[in-house]
Amino acid sequence: MDIVVCIKQVPDTTEVKINPETNTLIREGVPSIINPFDENAIEAALKLREAHGGKVTVITMGPPQATEALRKAVAMGVDDVQLISDRAFAGSDTWATSYTLAQAIKSLGKYDLIICGKQAIDGDTAQVGPGIAEWLEIPQVTFAVKIEISEGRARIERLLEEQNEVVEAPLPAMVTVVKQINEPRMPSLKGMMKAKKAEITTKSAADIGADPIKVGLNGSPTRVVKIFTPPAKGGGEMLSGSADEIASALAGKLRELKVI
Repeated sequence: MDIVVCIKQVPDTTEVKINPETNTLIREGVPSIINPFDENAIEAALKLREAHGGKVTVITMGPPQATEALRKAVAMGVDDVQLISDRAFAGSDTWATSYTLAQAIKSLGKYDLIICGKQAIDGDTAQVGPGIAEWLEIPQVTFAVKIEISEGRARIERLLEEQNEVVEAPLPAMVTVVKQINEPRMPSLKGMMKAKKAEITTKSAADIGADPIKVGLNGSPTRVVKIFTPPAKGGGEMLSGSADEIASALAGKLRELKVI
């Protein structure tokens, strides 16, 4: 069974910086971590490999420093890692990013299951995983808390607001996972030693056959045109008294503002 996990190296939330000219996140030289949900995706893939055999390949798209995220994946126990890196990818929105990752997955030649974290903590869109599925024209199931594989099909339990849902999909398929699915393992000493020596395969836009007009800012239909700090809101007013008195005073205030 060939499993592909797409991960993202995200800026440490205390070190987020914006390029004032492009209004995009500055990633190079900024302290970064693996997106936490993606660690759950790696763990889910490793557990499936332990149950069914096969290979786990981890892919990330980013600047050269993203190799550190891939080395941690190796330390956790994955079989292969690939960095998709090219200046042409700079400024990609979720549409262009999902296209690029889909092209990278196609370049692998064979895959049975793609696993992603439900969303990245820097963008919080939850769009890239489903976008990959759309580009590859395969089934997608999101917010998984349990994944079972049997006879060429995936049986997935999804986390919903009031109850869980169980669905099935034929392979190949794309699944996004939530943190409740597992507890990511800590890298072993042997794994960390292997990670230090691991050779990271790097692929460019040309290597994965990406169309130049579909990547980076050129391939991104969404743009951030302005970033600003909203003005501070004025202090509110606390109403006191009994419930009836507060309700009456609130109604009076709303009438003054012509809300009612």
